[in-house]
Amino acid sequence: MVDRRAKAKAEVVREYGPFSEGGKVNGVTYDGESVWLATGDRLQSFEPESGASTRVLDVAADAGTAFDGRYLFQLADGVIQKIDPATGAIVSKVPSPAAEGSAGLTWAEGTLWVGHHRERKILQIDPGTGTVLRTIASTRFVTGVTFADGELWHGTWENDESELRHVSQETGEVLEALVMPDGMNVSGLEYDGKSLFYCGGGATGKLRAVKRPRRA
Repeated sequence: MVDRRAKAKAEVVREYGPFSEGGKVNGVTYDGESVWLATGDRLQSFEPESGASTRVLDVAADAGTAFDGRYLFQLADGVIQKIDPATGAIVSKVPSPAAEGSAGLTWAEGTLWVGHHRERKILQIDPGTGTVLRTIASTRFVTGVTFADGELWHGTWENDESELRHVSQETGEVLEALVMPDGMNVSGLEYDGKSLFYCGGGATGKLRAVKRPRRA
């Protein structure tokens, strides 16, 4: 796998939280209005402009989070839960092929994409069965996965250093990387569809907004 990345410093434009006493941010997604955070024993959301809390769902949430336009998907104990955000009801469950090594989850192309943390892989899977459709290798631990206008990005956290990486879906080649400031690690990643990446801050209980590089 080739790594010809163009490196730049990540521009952190806003910090939210902490959201819970002694809690963690384990996963992040965005439904077009609210940002959702996985904080261990619940999913909670907030409005990004004001930072005001909006919803709380009592579901296990120890890793990545995703949204398909209607349902939330939440990892817990190596299982992907499909959740109705209107009621908090769990509609279905499917085992993650990364099992308890799952870290990072997103929805794209009608499928789910799961980070396999210490195996340094991203898995594209069938959302109904968990069958692996594609495997993409990484050179770093994977701690969050998202798509930005068709570009695959993932978060890393290794040796107390974190990056946001844009990688090739075919080869895993690192095309560009945004290096997070010292002490700011990434434990979940989501693109807002406009200009920002939302980055979970692990045990700090915080969320950080990072500006996506401009495109020509």
